[in-house]
This record gives sequence, structure tokens and C-alpha cells, in this order.
Amino acid sequence: MAKSAAFFDLDKTLLAKSSTLAYAKPLFDNGLLARADVLRSAYGQFVYLLAGANASQMDQARDYMSDLVAGWDVALVSSIVNDALGTVIEPIIYAEALTLFDEHHAAGRDVVVISSSGTEVIEPICELLGADIAIGTQVAIEDGKYTGEILFYAYGDAKADAMRALAEDNGYDLAECYAYSDSITDLPMLEAVGHPFATNPDKELRQIAAERVWPVLDFRKPVAMKEKSQHARTRAAAGAASAAGAAALGMAWYARQRLRRH
Repeated sequence: MAKSAAFFDLDKTLLAKSSTLAYAKPLFDNGLLARADVLRSAYGQFVYLLAGANASQMDQARDYMSDLVAGWDVALVSSIVNDALGTVIEPIIYAEALTLFDEHHAAGRDVVVISSSGTEVIEPICELLGADIAIGTQVAIEDGKYTGEILFYAYGDAKADAMRALAEDNGYDLAECYAYSDSITDLPMLEAVGHPFATNPDKELRQIAAERVWPVLDFRKPVAMKEKSQHARTRAAAGAASAAGAAALGMAWYARQRLRRH
């Protein structure tokens, strides 16, 4: 019998802010960002919260990230991301998103997070949230450092391609799958499944959702510590931790599989 999955964007869908921009301060504190980069990140976060990101801004973000991370030590970045989870990410998780995670797991669906943020950023976040599979932007690594070459950019049509490849390999029936995103740039992702949800949508996506009679979700409540604890207990009781391990959480699954094949 065909399986199904729930695909989630990360920023402004599961989190109230951009995950990458949220790490500006700890990256600065560890010497990886200059003050000008922190100011640019703060401004980018402000604009992103007001209006989201369009295609041009996403292209600019890709080029900026490529130049910025070249030469960074991968182990150091991973350490910073993990150490700052409690202060940077936990306060901006939407409680409503965790409820959806639990509902989809209870229905027997895999939960997949697919984000344009880098894999070293999203994988610890996905483990914290209880996702089964994490797919993110992959930057080439040589001798333990980023080269700046982007091997896979999880954005636009590439997200939908990743979902179709994952469905083929895991036996998902996309007509029975769910997808959640806030951005018009993720329209291909939403169109790839039978149950699309515009989640905290920007103006353009909200308009399309109204035209196509797609459900619209507006999340307002960053999760509290008590709710996170309840979510963790629910996941543990369902045996979700072992399921996440079996699904190879922590791997940029699509990027690595597709790169090996091509």
C-alpha cells in the first residue's frame, strides 16, 4: 500500500523567523561574521518578516551565502548551530506546527522538512522538532571546510523535484501527501501534492490560495517550554525517536542521493 508524507518548509512555516538569519549573532560571537554581516542579517530578517522573500531575493541569498561561507570550518559551524538551538531556535517554534507534526505521525505519515537553509543549520532543528527526513541546501566541502560551491539549492522547482524523487524512492503517493509553506516561491512544492496548505502565506500565495480554494493556516503562537516537553513525551510514546533514526534524520538525503546518481 502506498505511503504518504507531510512536507514542510521551515522558515515562517515551522519557525517564526528565518533560521539562517537567526544564527547571525552566535556566528558573529564565534568570529565567522563581521559586524556588517550582522547588520545585514538584522535588516534581512526585518524585511523577511514584513513581506517574505521573492525569487530575486532568494537568488541574492544564494549568492551571498556562497561567498560568505567559503572557508568556514564545517565542524565549527555545526557546533555553533547545536549549542545555540536552545537560545536561537526553541523560542521561535510555532506550537501549531508541533501539533501538526504529531497529527501526521499519528496518521502514519513521514514528516519531511525541506528548506533553502544549509544542511548543517536545518538538520539539528529537524531533530529537535521530531522530523523524519531533512532536506536542505548543500554546499561543497573539502578538507573540512566549505568551498562556497552550492551543489544543491533547495528552492523553487528544485524542492518539488526533491519531493518527487523522495516519493519515488520511499513509495509515497503524492496525491495523498501534504505540503505546507508560506512563500510564493514554494508554489511548485505545494502544487506537487494533493493536499497543499498555505501557511502564514505572503500576499501572493494568499491570493493564489484563495483562487484555488486551498486551506490557509495562520500560526501565531511560538511554543512554550511546557508545550515542547509535552510534544517530546508524545513523540517518545509513539516510538518516533527510533523512526527518525531509521529514516536517516541528519542526512541531506536528496542532495547526497541525487549527486551520487548524477
